[in-house]
Amino acid sequence: MKTILVIGAGLSSSSLIRYLLQNSISNNWQVRVVDQDIELAKRKVNGHPNGVALSFNALDPIERKPEIEKAALVISMLPARFHIEVALDCIELKTNLITPSYISPEMKALDSAAKEAGIIIMNEIGVDPGIDHMSAMRVLDEIKVKKGVLHSFKSFCGGLIAPESDNNPWNYKFTWNPRNVVLAGQGAAACFQEENEYKYIPYNKLFNRLDKISIPGFGDFEGYANRDSLSYRSIYSLDTIPTIYRGTLRRPGYCKAWNILVELGLTDDNYKMDKSEDLTPRSFLNAFLPFKTGISIEDKFKKYLGENIELYPKFEWLGVFNHSPKFGIKNASPAQLLENILVKKWTLDPADKDMLVMYHEFVFEINGIKKRITSHMVNIGEDHVYTSMSNTVGLPAAICAKMILNGTLLAKGVQLPIKPEVYNPILNELEDLGICFIEEEV
Repeated sequence: MKTILVIGAGLSSSSLIRYLLQNSISNNWQVRVVDQDIELAKRKVNGHPNGVALSFNALDPIERKPEIEKAALVISMLPARFHIEVALDCIELKTNLITPSYISPEMKALDSAAKEAGIIIMNEIGVDPGIDHMSAMRVLDEIKVKKGVLHSFKSFCGGLIAPESDNNPWNYKFTWNPRNVVLAGQGAAACFQEENEYKYIPYNKLFNRLDKISIPGFGDFEGYANRDSLSYRSIYSLDTIPTIYRGTLRRPGYCKAWNILVELGLTDDNYKMDKSEDLTPRSFLNAFLPFKTGISIEDKFKKYLGENIELYPKFEWLGVFNHSPKFGIKNASPAQLLENILVKKWTLDPADKDMLVMYHEFVFEINGIKKRITSHMVNIGEDHVYTSMSNTVGLPAAICAKMILNGTLLAKGVQLPIKPEVYNPILNELEDLGICFIEEEV
């Protein structure tokens, strides 16, 4: 019996663990799931005879290494910064590793050591990154076979709320780490290439520069630029392409309202607010509005909105004018307090379903004729546990795990899922599981 060690039983692991357990009997696997919360690990294993729930400190090598040594494969669902320590253990113990996270420079540097150990470390095998790589490379390789010359590649992805559960004026709920949503776009200007010119969008302009996208059956979306589009030129072997752009999708109106929070400074994570524990949502907002006597906070905010007054109901619904409760969080940054407000309003309800939307656009030329291919995927979650985010993050990793363990994926070293022998079987099985792309060529 081959052993799979899954480190982390959080929301994004739900579908991964379910798939591995469903396939464990026919493949003779034991699936060992570790989490600091043993009850969570037990719920994910759900009494399956081939599942084992464990609880230990996965960040402690003394506790972690004995379990890695037992495993034929490790799947790390830890936060990205911890993958490198797991990878070093896997190299030492000659155990294969999968992570859904971006390859860090430190991880990339382990390629030779992983090959020498005879193992594969597969990264970026989730949704974004992951399914975006695989679905894009499938079309890009088809264009290459036809001897097409690629002129433009644009790609967008968004974790959103499904239409049937969309019941708030922001048309959004958290399907991923709330902190990452609050801090989106910070740290560096978004950079991309447009007609051979490098373009940069600083954070204070990011949510004003939007692309409009419409998907049949699902309506309109807006996309803002991701931080780094340029690195994908080398990943996709598109070093000479004139235009390359990657973005994040939201429903119309979200970005315009979010930009108000950015302009006010409520998303700033670079300093702590004095006596933050005593602030209420109302006094928190007021701290960023001008001082004026004889005028309510509501009216001050309306004046600040100016010609954007139609956005007022979004903020009123968030509860930013509430007199209570106090946050009770000491030494908090504005971003932390904003996150506290948003989590109370944007968390998925038990009956809610989320939605993952991905959209690619390819413009290319064959024999002097310009062509355009669009490829889109919309996936609706099952419920608040087996969400679309969980399915699209976990299922590619689980299918990849099966391929490694049954010997159909033989590559070694630090890898990405960008080769046909990796992406074709995974995309084909994802289609069987209801995660499929619709392509149109003009």
